[in-house]
Amino acid sequence: MTSRFAGAVRAVGACDAALAAVGGAASAPAHAQTPRPQALATGGPVPDGARTAAAAAVEPVTARQYKRVDFAGAVALDNCSGALVRGPRTRDNDAALVLTNGHCLETGMPKAGQVFVDRPSTRTFTLLDRTGKRTLGTVRANRIEYATMTDTDVAVYRLGTSYRRLARRYGVHALRLAPSRPRPGTQIRVVSGYWRKIYSCKIDGFVHRLREAEWTWRDSIRYSPACDTVGGTSGSPLVDAATGLVVGINNTGNENGERCTLNNPCEVDGAGRVRVRRGADYGQQTYLLARCLGRGGVELTARCALPKPAAR
Repeated sequence: MTSRFAGAVRAVGACDAALAAVGGAASAPAHAQTPRPQALATGGPVPDGARTAAAAAVEPVTARQYKRVDFAGAVALDNCSGALVRGPRTRDNDAALVLTNGHCLETGMPKAGQVFVDRPSTRTFTLLDRTGKRTLGTVRANRIEYATMTDTDVAVYRLGTSYRRLARRYGVHALRLAPSRPRPGTQIRVVSGYWRKIYSCKIDGFVHRLREAEWTWRDSIRYSPACDTVGGTSGSPLVDAATGLVVGINNTGNENGERCTLNNPCEVDGAGRVRVRRGADYGQQTYLLARCLGRGGVELTARCALPKPAAR
């Protein structure tokens, strides 16, 4: 998982050099952490290393076709990226939610088959302004609403304040989750609050099963090469450039061409055939999460298709 399941911590200077090659993003945070499940599993956030390959040229867009996607709603974690999000049934007075990856949890990566619901948390998130150049403030979670790395790779934090109060205090509004599946070829923006960088590409296709080490994800999104994401981009929302709605969440990429290992996911089709695409980057769809969000947050009813905790 590229932001992902990092291996060894790389020097901040190397991260800066990689970012400069990708297009002049802001310099790396001083703590340069590696937001990958492996790092989290060792007991705490470790800076995510940037990849050696620079991102490909950004695919052209026109103002008439696409919305201007910026950093509004984006947040930075100490080891990953994330965003304030809401579902179709969410109300302004509901407790605000932050979406990131399950492998970004401060408590370590969930094992395959594990689902966490309603766990205590005091994690903090940095709110960014629209330009990504200024910090608006810090908000704090009081619960891990939902988290898993089974079938998908998501963590939803509940904040101790409402959407309405955030809007009044900071002038920031949550991104809305699309309730339906995106289409191949959809132009997307990967908005990384950690690196304060926006990647621009399209959905190249969907993967029946994406397998990485012990984890397997369903119906994953594969990007076109222009979104050559790096460590620290885990949890970045995938924003549909035409609608402004969130259609997925960035979570991994094949770094070394290995087969189904940590940081090297492989694609498995419906017949069980395995394909390795070195350098390919992936995200997880969020429409199932959107359909499960109600006034009480994530509602794991019979109609919700998200994985559920094992019965006790």
